[in-house]
Amino acid sequence: MEGLQLRELIGRYGTAIAGLALILFFLVFAPNFATAINIVNVLKDTSFLAILALGFTLAFTVAELDLSVAEVASLAAVVCGWLVHLHYPPAAAVAAALAVGLVFGTLNGFGVTRLRIPSLIMTLSTGAIARGCAFMITQGVAFTGRWPVQFTGLARGSSFGVPNLVLWLAGATLFAWGLVKWTRTGAHMVATGEADEAARLAGIGTARMKRIGLLLASVLASVMAVLLAANLSSAAPNMAGDYLLYAIAAVLLGMTMFEPGKPNVPGTVFAALVLKVLGNGLVLLGAAYYVQDIMLGAIMIGSVAFSASAIRKVAFKV
Repeated sequence: MEGLQLRELIGRYGTAIAGLALILFFLVFAPNFATAINIVNVLKDTSFLAILALGFTLAFTVAELDLSVAEVASLAAVVCGWLVHLHYPPAAAVAAALAVGLVFGTLNGFGVTRLRIPSLIMTLSTGAIARGCAFMITQGVAFTGRWPVQFTGLARGSSFGVPNLVLWLAGATLFAWGLVKWTRTGAHMVATGEADEAARLAGIGTARMKRIGLLLASVLASVMAVLLAANLSSAAPNMAGDYLLYAIAAVLLGMTMFEPGKPNVPGTVFAALVLKVLGNGLVLLGAAYYVQDIMLGAIMIGSVAFSASAIRKVAFKV
């Protein structure tokens, strides 16, 4: 009995413990890792990745994949930057960026639930559309220059001594976790993802749940885009492209902890932190740039192997 409980504990928290061990390793052996400036920078970098990954998690919760999130984020950033450079009020630019997420999230949901297009194909297609629109607006040139302080302060400022980016991450985490764990809609989303047909027979509007999951994925991608543009004071048509694989890795790695085999908010956020710690620590240790990519691929393979049945169900609908 004790052996069974130990295996359950390891299965539920083993990856999280390994992540903590990794953080401790870099604290001890990586030069300057433990400095306040570096830790704050890691938390800021984690915010962008985690917010994007939280959207992917909500889509995954309803057993759908959203591979358009990075491209939608890039387009949202470009639209935001374009309006800022045209001297529109920052609030209008932010609203336009969020509207991009609403439009693409709605389009993804319509294609998946009404046109019966698999989410893998639908979101790859809308991602290509978003990428094309971003290059059309910018003509391949990034928007840079002096940005209004009211806008850049969204990401660069701090409140009560805490960086705004960390507060945005905390807010996004509480929203996603609260939705899934403590609302009727969240319970219906989970039921839809775990057993679509059974949920439908129980009277749950599974198509609506899928639309909500895909909509929130795109909206959170737009939120991430606004913060990224504000932090960098620039907007480029491919600025969020590198985040997609890391967001997927964060969700998959998160599925190996806390609620093994299931997409879950705490797992995703902690996994995003671990991935950013890993990248930062390797750089400080002087590792070659390609080592991080190798580690990312290995983490994704291991995560999928651990949660194989859940991943197969979502990706291939079997």
